[in-house]
Amino acid sequence: MQASPIGIFDSGYGGLTVFRSIADRLPDYNYIYLGDNARSPYGDHAFDIIYKYTLECVEWLFAKGCHLVILACNTASAKALRTIQQRDLPAKYPDRRVLGVIRPTAEVIDQYTSTKQVGVMGTRGTVNSKSYLLEINKFFPDIQVYQQSCPMWVPLIENNEHLEPGADFFINEYCSQLLKQSADIDCVLLACTHYPLLLPKLKTIFPDYINILAQGDIVANSLVDYLARHPEIEQKLGKQGERSFYTSGDPVAFDEHASIFFGEALKSGKM
Repeated sequence: MQASPIGIFDSGYGGLTVFRSIADRLPDYNYIYLGDNARSPYGDHAFDIIYKYTLECVEWLFAKGCHLVILACNTASAKALRTIQQRDLPAKYPDRRVLGVIRPTAEVIDQYTSTKQVGVMGTRGTVNSKSYLLEINKFFPDIQVYQQSCPMWVPLIENNEHLEPGADFFINEYCSQLLKQSADIDCVLLACTHYPLLLPKLKTIFPDYINILAQGDIVANSLVDYLARHPEIEQKLGKQGERSFYTSGDPVAFDEHASIFFGEALKSGKM
């Protein structure tokens, strides 16, 4: 059997923060990362457009030999994952699996809050889908969730302007709007894989008692557990430590920006 890589998909660069955590936790596996940079950001697109784009990218990764694909994108996980899992996989790809980032986060969110008051910061698409409200409520009905959309954050990050003084207004504004919703919030979930790059500034804005939660390590730990529970998938995966990167956009531009998210230089190919 040909060794299968793990596919990791994001609408742009943000999924590289999740990939970094996964690769650190499971360094021996083979991976293919795909960023749909030509059509990002996904945050403001309608459901049917996000589903269409996500499915196209998942099928591209399947064609590359992936039996397991991680949607390292909150918007795609919120608006496309369930339809792909319930409709497309049973009909066309019964031996393939697609996982997201929302459920693994919701399953452990109680470990990070004492007040049971959680803030969720994400794109408009993620916030409007109410996916975190629904998923967290399934596991922890006693946790109150407050949401804040941050439409300017992804453009600032993808243009490498997020740590510049000019970004401060938008960073402070969205944080302030979230905290105004409840004085008892003690955990803030960064529900977009781009947002960990804002951690240096967010730590200066939020009080010390607030846990600022990025998803990379959570998703990586969840994947370790998933592979242990699903040997029929794990046994198909290649373990030569190979990593490939692809983009639907300009590979030169992708390589320049992607290193900021992944933490090391990389070389990508065209989708």
